[in-house]
Amino acid sequence: MLIVQASPSFALSPKWKFWERNKKDNIEEQKQNTPSPDSLWDKVQPERQNLQAEKNKTTSDIKFSSVEIEGNSLITTEEILENVKIQPGDPYSVETVQQNLKSIYEMGYFSEKMRAIPIKVDDKNIKLKIIVQENIPITDFTISGNDSIATGDLLQILGSLINKPQNINKINEAIQEIQEYYASQGYILARVTAVTDDPDGMVNISIDEGKIGSIVIEGNKKTKDFVVKRNILTQPGTIYNENLIKQDLMRLYGTQAFKDVKRTIERDEDNPEVYKVTIHLEEQRTGTISLGGGIDTATGLFGTGGFTDNNFRGTGQRVSLSLLAGTGVVMADSSMLNRANLQAELSWFEPKLKGTDNSLMIKAFGRDFASYQIPLAVEKRFGLEATISRAFVNFPHLVGSFGVGLENVHVKEGDANQIQRLYAAHNIPISERAKQLQGGLFLSLSPSLIYDTRDNTTLPRSGVFANVRFDEEIALDGFDNTFGKLSGGIKKYYPVGKKSSVSLAFRAGGKIHGDIPEVMAYRLGGPYTVRGFRMSGIGTGNGFMMGSAEFQTPIPFIDRITEAKFLDNIRIAAFVDAGQIYGSTVTNEIYNRPIHAITAGVGVRVYVPGVGPLSIDWGYPLTGVPDGTSKGAFTFGVGEFY
Repeated sequence: MLIVQASPSFALSPKWKFWERNKKDNIEEQKQNTPSPDSLWDKVQPERQNLQAEKNKTTSDIKFSSVEIEGNSLITTEEILENVKIQPGDPYSVETVQQNLKSIYEMGYFSEKMRAIPIKVDDKNIKLKIIVQENIPITDFTISGNDSIATGDLLQILGSLINKPQNINKINEAIQEIQEYYASQGYILARVTAVTDDPDGMVNISIDEGKIGSIVIEGNKKTKDFVVKRNILTQPGTIYNENLIKQDLMRLYGTQAFKDVKRTIERDEDNPEVYKVTIHLEEQRTGTISLGGGIDTATGLFGTGGFTDNNFRGTGQRVSLSLLAGTGVVMADSSMLNRANLQAELSWFEPKLKGTDNSLMIKAFGRDFASYQIPLAVEKRFGLEATISRAFVNFPHLVGSFGVGLENVHVKEGDANQIQRLYAAHNIPISERAKQLQGGLFLSLSPSLIYDTRDNTTLPRSGVFANVRFDEEIALDGFDNTFGKLSGGIKKYYPVGKKSSVSLAFRAGGKIHGDIPEVMAYRLGGPYTVRGFRMSGIGTGNGFMMGSAEFQTPIPFIDRITEAKFLDNIRIAAFVDAGQIYGSTVTNEIYNRPIHAITAGVGVRVYVPGVGPLSIDWGYPLTGVPDGTSKGAFTFGVGEFY
């Protein structure tokens, strides 16, 4: 009986001794090199028959005439002869016979009890008869210890060995394939620990999948232990899975409380049958006071200030206060007032509400600015919002949320004289202005779904981001003004080369019932919709549809010029946008807006972690430009909109 070698050293014995495990082996090593058997050819002596008369001849005078194989039943003669290199006419020598016997033995199907018998054909030729003894055939396999991988999946790897002689090489290859299959599923600690055979040819395989005995957390000083533990879904007593551990580490990193998160694994000293997993945390400063400024199309020149703590009191909660004061919309057309933009927002976020998988965001805000929607008007908005969200257990990339909000929208006249002239010039009754200035107190109910498979939330190059949202706006100061609208979009990223990408996006929305006040209508034109037009420059209405294609790439050859890392977050972009407004408003008629348009342009993106891209784009309208209107416009934006 042939015995499969042990690891790390080879041994032959009457019973299987397979891979006796060294408990102190490096647990990170995922592949075991399997050495070939030691030479056994001192035991194999070719027998000579009827060659006594050839004593006085040199062996070079004797030639092989043919080779015959006997003793095989499960392995075909043709398969054996493929490993025999003797050709008719080759000189006879003991060394040649030994080399070919070794080649046959190394096929793995035969015992060391093979014989080679040279048989005289004539004075100068012999026929070589090789008698082999096949190992006991494998009748079936039993597998134990495999709780994470189905037995059927493992038997598919072993199935080709059944009804063939036991083969040290083939079995070792199959066991290596089993371990590689485990590793491909994330079970990198899984090992075959023993292989034994029964007299009836049954082969028994035992597997240690790598059970976790304990999980230790180190390095958190400010962050409470319960915050760390609730983000680690892997539990002691389960089988170690690298894919699941990576998700746990990503959740910890996503709290923004830690600069670095990593893990180590080692055998438990008290119980070598299990592993100890240690999570090493390096906390970072999470509270910041910020002052800044900039420019964008909607706010103009602006200054900001605020306070943010992404790990408030070590509980994993996020608290943020932001203030903004801007000069007003830049690059505006004659529909916009020259008025300062003032905004304030206070928010609180709990990622694990009452220890559950639900998250809660509460926000209070106030805004006073020149309206983007209503020409020559001033908007004031004050409100509260609360949104609860939860990921779906069976669909890890899908998040559902439900928001409740209370908002007071007040719109007042900004330039009555100019409005009267505009209405008169277009033969529109001035009574229509009251409809334009309609605001109200609204209670909003907003269910939504988000599907996100992006490879990176800051600088994505592959994956999909999709969302759909329904808003029921209940007018508390006049129920007749209640309306509902549905909107959604999808954006798909495709990697190009090593660092570039192409994204394709489609968005649409429209009213479901009621009449949408113009101040809350959909709009196209500006940095977050169709670029190349000023804010709402294409039009406003009760519905819209738009698409966009964009190519982004790093600054060409910048890595050959400098190694400055911050330049990796700068991208050059080229884009094409197209959009259509439905249910046009009075404002579109007054300013002769095109309602639909196609634009193309170029831009620059500076990606800031936690914020998204700061962008400046120049777009050129290919269609939809009214006569007498200059073509092309710059747009400035902060963050990425979907």
